[in-house]
Amino acid sequence: MSTTATVSEELLVTQLVEQLLSEYPPSSTDALTFLGAQFDLGLAWVQFPVGHGGLGLSPRYQKIVNEYTAKAGAPNPYYRNPIGYGMCGPTVVEWGSEEQKKRYLRPLFTGEEVWCQLFSEPGSGSDFAGLSAKGVQDGEEWIANGQKVWTTLAHLSRFGLLVVRTDAEAVKHAGLTAFVVDMQAPGVEVRPLRQMTGEAEFNEVYFTDVRIPHSEMLGGPGDGWRVSLTTLMNERVSIGGAVPPRGTGVISGAVKLWNDLPADRKDTATRDELMKLWARAEVLRLTNIRAGQLRKVGVPGPEGSIGKMESANLNKDVYEFCIQLMGADGMLYGSYEMIRPETAMGFEYMQKAFLRSRANSIEGGTTEVMKNILGERVLGLPGDVRVDRDVAWSKVPRN
Repeated sequence: MSTTATVSEELLVTQLVEQLLSEYPPSSTDALTFLGAQFDLGLAWVQFPVGHGGLGLSPRYQKIVNEYTAKAGAPNPYYRNPIGYGMCGPTVVEWGSEEQKKRYLRPLFTGEEVWCQLFSEPGSGSDFAGLSAKGVQDGEEWIANGQKVWTTLAHLSRFGLLVVRTDAEAVKHAGLTAFVVDMQAPGVEVRPLRQMTGEAEFNEVYFTDVRIPHSEMLGGPGDGWRVSLTTLMNERVSIGGAVPPRGTGVISGAVKLWNDLPADRKDTATRDELMKLWARAEVLRLTNIRAGQLRKVGVPGPEGSIGKMESANLNKDVYEFCIQLMGADGMLYGSYEMIRPETAMGFEYMQKAFLRSRANSIEGGTTEVMKNILGERVLGLPGDVRVDRDVAWSKVPRN
């Protein structure tokens, strides 16, 4: 791409976001109206096609949009609908029909319709391709039965991205099919999973003879594994690929706690530990910038696993450091009353953030899985021994 083309594209995005903020001032515009206008101007996901919330440009220009809107105090679509915005939207635009894109993307972005991701099962967490939820075709419909678990915000969701097994005689990766499922359909039951924070942002979801129209399939029969890879790669970037301004984000809380300490508690060893964490946060930020520059198209590659893995490790270490800085206060916690939250993004106080960060190395793919991906796909190391690669799923022993 020529320098002139790059400048003109950047100017276009800048002009559009300035137009958005001028015509719909965030201070006097309700969130639904503002986000709808942002979508219509192609500023929802700039890499998406024109007419579907995008401009058909490189995803790196989204940074301009995000910086302008955040500075103006505009609503953040990720806050209300993190799974939909970060994972399901990119999957629908990659694999959905034209009708699905027109129906789902705009209300997903505005938060009118919250989405969830229905992948993990009690017997197949890290081994996602081993899932056992079934889909059986019945004319122009599919009947789904099974159980999903650890489903974030399922209790709020209007739609979900569901993967089921539609061919038990194929090898496990080949017999999967993806659907958009109506979370209010008969036979869908959502039960809360209470976490150690006291909240239940996670859920288990049961499907009992749930009927899904054939038109709600993403891709074709047997494409479920490839569809899910699109979702998972975007999930890892969504979780670990943020590029906050220098010195902000998780590490800023630790710096503030340090600055607020009395002088007699600011020992050299603790300061050195803080600086090591700050340096790690900056290296992660710069790595995510580089990874973003490498993503020439909308679908991320294995570089997303780097940010996801390190952000999980860094979050846990930073929050543990903060709890230590707080001394005895770090042991105090608010109410453990069970709450089903309206978002997965709220950490009102440090103790809650510390407890919630324990999940970072599990959700979106465990740290161990990230290491396998990086070892095999980036470093070229031999893969794990896989004895079921060429065996029909129905023949694979299971507990």
